[in-house]
Amino acid sequence: MAGTVSVSLRKSLFARLLPYLLIAPTLILVFIFTVYPAINSVVDSLYKPARNARDPSEYVGLENYVDLFNPDHYIGSAFVQIIGQTLTFSIVTVLVSVPLALLFALLLNRKMPLQGVWRFSLFYPSLLPLIGAASIWAFLFSDTVGLINTVVRSFGGRGANWIGDPNISLWAVIVVNIWKQVGYYMIFYLAGLQGISRDFYEAAELDGANGWQQFYYLTLPLLRRTTLFILVIAFTFAFQTVEQLQVLGMGGPGNSSNLLLFYIFQTIPERRNWGYVNAMSVVLVLILLVFTVSNFALFERGREDD
Repeated sequence: MAGTVSVSLRKSLFARLLPYLLIAPTLILVFIFTVYPAINSVVDSLYKPARNARDPSEYVGLENYVDLFNPDHYIGSAFVQIIGQTLTFSIVTVLVSVPLALLFALLLNRKMPLQGVWRFSLFYPSLLPLIGAASIWAFLFSDTVGLINTVVRSFGGRGANWIGDPNISLWAVIVVNIWKQVGYYMIFYLAGLQGISRDFYEAAELDGANGWQQFYYLTLPLLRRTTLFILVIAFTFAFQTVEQLQVLGMGGPGNSSNLLLFYIFQTIPERRNWGYVNAMSVVLVLILLVFTVSNFALFERGREDD
């Protein structure tokens, strides 16, 4: 009898521990490659590395963060400008690409000639390697032989130095990013639209709702979850822009088109900047966290209002 109880207890204990054992490998990998590096970056952002690699780092507290926002500091003079450009780049890219993706999804979510060709043509830019896509646009933006300036001059215009002009170089990068991402977001919207039952629209038509009313009161609310997901990944992708800048002017001229992650990449090689690199990484993560939490709060509040 006692042996039977013991076996039963072991089986019960094993059944309780099994879920944790199954997720343990994933948790370990997440800790090693995500949690630990994040904690390490926060700690290292409070230190200033010694000039000699053998000497210990100097604890400076929040001084590295203060220097980032000090316009008289060699790092801060560029950081404040780049933070503003990164926010502008991310917000404009998302506000243009997400509505465009929804528009294209609505247009292609109906029977039409060559529907597959149209879908592929819009999705194809997202399949291109980032460097390859940026190289195509570098040729299009070229000051002398670029296709865009050639067309402009054929109509009597003067053209522009799209990558070399500090007033428009950031907008040139924004155009490339929008072109690259719209098709990717469109696929998610297409999947969301095809998951909406036609019964909702038929009922709305019987109630006298026109096309705009069906879109505003049915399609948009039913795509809320899809939109939330797209907004989160869109902001994340925007803040992770690096490869395009390597081809489109290296963030120049004069940091006029530089973005935060690429600036971190440029600052890493010098040992004296390692504390600032970690501080900038923490700031980047905090900005992404604010955008993500704001999106969730906004959409969850909208769900409660419904």
